[in-house]
Amino acid sequence: MSNSALPLVISAPEPRTLDLIFTAQQLARLKAHYRIVETTADGVAKLPADVLAEARYIIGQPPISSETLDRMKALRCVFNVETNLINNMPYETLFARGIHVVTTGLVFAEPVAELGLAMALNLARDIVDADLAFRQGQELWGGDGNQRARLLSGADVGIIGFGDLGRALNRLLSGFRTRTKVFDPWLPPSILMDNGVEPASLDEVLSTSDFIFVVASVTSENQGFLGADAFAGMRKGAAFILLSRAGVVDFPALMAAVKSGHVAAASDVFPEEPLARDHPVRTLPGFLRSAHRAGALDIAFKRMGDMVLEDMDLIDRGLPPLRSKRAERETVSRMRSKPADRN
Repeated sequence: MSNSALPLVISAPEPRTLDLIFTAQQLARLKAHYRIVETTADGVAKLPADVLAEARYIIGQPPISSETLDRMKALRCVFNVETNLINNMPYETLFARGIHVVTTGLVFAEPVAELGLAMALNLARDIVDADLAFRQGQELWGGDGNQRARLLSGADVGIIGFGDLGRALNRLLSGFRTRTKVFDPWLPPSILMDNGVEPASLDEVLSTSDFIFVVASVTSENQGFLGADAFAGMRKGAAFILLSRAGVVDFPALMAAVKSGHVAAASDVFPEEPLARDHPVRTLPGFLRSAHRAGALDIAFKRMGDMVLEDMDLIDRGLPPLRSKRAERETVSRMRSKPADRN
């Protein structure tokens, strides 16, 4: 088959790159089976009419207007490799035309869950602070260094949100025999029970948990919904671990709760990234910080490439994509997570 006869793929994956997403072997396979037109997100709409008309796939999450979509007669799937579904394309028209919109976010579930578990263990055992004290010659030996220590094993755990990340986290916690309650208003109780967790209200999760993991995406309904009242309702000394997006939390209220000593906290995400050098959370005792690095592992990025290639193959054969997660008509327009601008 000549190159001109190969199906056409528009590549606009920023902030990712094809080299980040695909191994050398995967990229060679992609280029052997498809004709690749690389552009920027804003450049998609400016592509020649014949390129838009022939494009079968888009790798990326560029803004797509109704006018641009009208010109894309052969489009079958948009592969969102940033992983946050963004309200920047006419989803109703895409769905009406049978065009899939999928996200490869599943690749980040295990890496983020593992770092979340590490954060919980650190808050339980003061690992980082104990190491810093040791370096400064101020270590406390034996029981003297465990005045605030506790076990994760057998603890009461709450999870807010139970998508791919929540489920990956629950699998890790199962080895610690935790009593886990979950709040997720988008899931029926039976799905939660099938995963071995107890469905619960938000208030119940907050008030009865020793460790609370927040893994909910930001939506039009929950921006900043964890505020001062939520933190005041938590058990004194509870550990609050934020792994999804800072937009679900009233961040000043979280900082105030930590500063008062009512809770301890850990976060991989922040209201602005990168965080200002003089932001007070940088020096707040009782707050464990991570620079939005929980999921950014090369192995995770390369899994994206595998997912994209396998789903392209399925769609080419007239089958639905199965590796990536499909956007749902009822929820995609509610997503409000701030897109990442770096890997």
